Amino acid sequence: MDQLQVNRPRVLVFAASTRGDSLHRKLAREAFTALETTGIDATLADLRAFPMPLYEGDVEAAQGLPAHAKAFKDLLRRHDVFVIASPEYNGSFSALVKNVIDWSSRPEPGEKSLAVFRGKTAALLSASPGPGGGRRGLKHLGELLEMIGVNVLPERLSIARAFEAFDSEGKLTRSEDRSGLEKLIAEVASALAAKSEAAA
Repeated sequence: MDQLQVNRPRVLVFAASTRGDSLHRKLAREAFTALETTGIDATLADLRAFPMPLYEGDVEAAQGLPAHAKAFKDLLRRHDVFVIASPEYNGSFSALVKNVIDWSSRPEPGEKSLAVFRGKTAALLSASPGPGGGRRGLKHLGELLEMIGVNVLPERLSIARAFEAFDSEGKLTRSEDRSGLEKLIAEVASALAAKSEAAA
């Protein structure tokens, strides 16, 4: 593998939901496929493979970071852009994604605070059975990510009436939703190009 390939910015895609038939797991897979089709180096992660206890300071003090939290934190460390499909629960983001961020934000010995987040970029997307498409949840998640040093892209995808938006294979069926995803992927591509130029 040549040095250009080693230094090529990478994208981590994941859904902030672990339900088997989750709309956001479908949406994350669609984003991952779109990234690969564009030729972008991407990883699709499943949070079901990284179960973590609810963050507790006493647990951290006694045992350090749980193994799955360390493994997911390492994934974050090795990627430059995060594409997060995040559901809206009661007008905000899910407890699952908050817990993942809480554990991943904890510094390990010799590590600077928020090391896996600072200077990274995030693209956010959501789907909801309602007319809002999960926009309120993305607003709150964006504010949280920006507070810990992540640059959140302005282009966000919110899919309303989401039970009608996917076919039996989990593919987006409506042209406006596919177009919205294309715009989001284009912003991700632009952010990656800027990171590549900065690293050159």
